[in-house]
Amino acid sequence: MKHQVLLAGLVSLLLAACSEDQATATSVANANTTSQMKTTPAKSWYRFEQVSAGARVYQTNCASCHGKRAEGAENWRKAGPDGKYPAPPLNGTGHAWHHPLNILFHTVKNGSPGGQGNMPAWGEKLSDEDIISVIAWFQSKWPREIYQNWVQRDAAARSNRG
Repeated sequence: MKHQVLLAGLVSLLLAACSEDQATATSVANANTTSQMKTTPAKSWYRFEQVSAGARVYQTNCASCHGKRAEGAENWRKAGPDGKYPAPPLNGTGHAWHHPLNILFHTVKNGSPGGQGNMPAWGEKLSDEDIISVIAWFQSKWPREIYQNWVQRDAAARSNRG
């Protein structure tokens, strides 16, 4: 009987130790995965064909305000006489990367929100596919670090929506 109690105690001790090792291993694996997520570049959501199509749509419809290379209007941070801001850069040096994809899409389709800028609504002229392609084109100009930050913001916005 003593041996059975001793054996049961040892088995319990071993199982507890294994559980702790498993929990530690799981914690380390999760930490490594999180660390890799921070250092591994996010794959772009867009395809090459969208970037290519977006370049044509952008040059035809957007470049006159946002610049041929998406550099934005001069003094884009300063409100004009009408109190509205000129076209910002879309090349990653402005604030477009602060906005999730759905807001970027909405702004192109419906124009500047609340009269903050002079962005016209393009929903009557451009298809949804054209708008997505334009966004793909200008995001392809963003430096990797800016795009990585945008991916995190966009994911957070999507998780908060639903």
